[in-house]
Amino acid sequence: MGGGLAVVALAYVTAAGGGWLVAEALGPHRPVWALGLGYLAAALVIYAWSLAVDNGSMFDAWWSVLPPLAAVWLAHTATPAVPSVRIALVLVAVWAWGIRLTSNWARDWPGLGHEDWRYLSLYPKGPKPLVPLGAVHLFPAFVVFLGSLPLVPALVWGHRPVGVLDWVALVVGVGAAVLEFAADEQMRRFARVKRPGDVMDRGLWRYSRHPNYFGEILFWLSLWLFAMAADPAWWWTVVGPVAMAVMFLTASIPMLDERSRARRPGFDGYARRTSMLVPWPPRQR
Repeated sequence: MGGGLAVVALAYVTAAGGGWLVAEALGPHRPVWALGLGYLAAALVIYAWSLAVDNGSMFDAWWSVLPPLAAVWLAHTATPAVPSVRIALVLVAVWAWGIRLTSNWARDWPGLGHEDWRYLSLYPKGPKPLVPLGAVHLFPAFVVFLGSLPLVPALVWGHRPVGVLDWVALVVGVGAAVLEFAADEQMRRFARVKRPGDVMDRGLWRYSRHPNYFGEILFWLSLWLFAMAADPAWWWTVVGPVAMAVMFLTASIPMLDERSRARRPGFDGYARRTSMLVPWPPRQR
C-alpha cells in the first residue's frame, strides 16, 4: 500500500501545482475565477492520473486536500483590509477539517487495487472514460467549488472587524471535524467486531444514520458563516452548503442506505427509528 500512497501523493502534488499555476495566472483581482479554474485544472490532472492507474478512487482524498490548499492561496492574495485574526480562524477551521478527513481516508485506504463500489456501479451507464470524468471528477470538483466560494469574502475581500459570528463559525467548523472524527472512530471500532449483517446503531449512529455527513454539512455551513461575518453582501454563497446538503440527501445517502438495506436484514427497522441525518433521539419501536 505504501507504493500506492506514494503514487497518490505525487498525483496530488502535480494537481496542486497545476491548480496553483492557473490561479496565479488569473491573478488576485479575480479570486472567484481563479478559484474555479484552479479547481478545474487540478481535477483534470487527477483525472489523467486516474486513467493512468485505471482507478477513479484516485480522486477520493482530493476532496479534503484541495480546500485547505485553496484557503492558503486565497489568504496569500488577501487585501490589507482583511483582519489577520479572521484569516487565522478560517485557516484553523479548514485545516482541522482537511487533516481529519484526509487522515481518516489514509488509515482505511486498501490501495490502488481497490476502487469505490459507487464508481464501479456508474461505469456501465456510459463510456468509461467519460463517466468518471463527469461523475467522479468534475461534478464533485464543482460542488467543492461552490462550497469554497465563501472563502473569497472571508479571506480576500471581507473588511468587517472580527466579531461574535467569526467565533461561532470557528466553533461550528472545528466542532464539525470533531463530530466526524468521533463518528468515524465509532464505526471503525464497530467494523472490527461486527458480524455479517450487523447494523451499526451505537454511539452517534444511534441518533443519526449518517452523523459523518451531518458533520460535513456543518463544516461547509461554517465557511458561509465566516463569509457573513466578513461581508453580508456575499449571502448568496449559501449556495455552497445548500449544494452539499442536496448532494448528500439525493445521492450519497440514498445509495448507502440502499446498499445497507440489501446487505443487512435489520436495516429497515434501524432506519424507521433513526433520524436520517440530524442527530435526534430514536423513535420508539
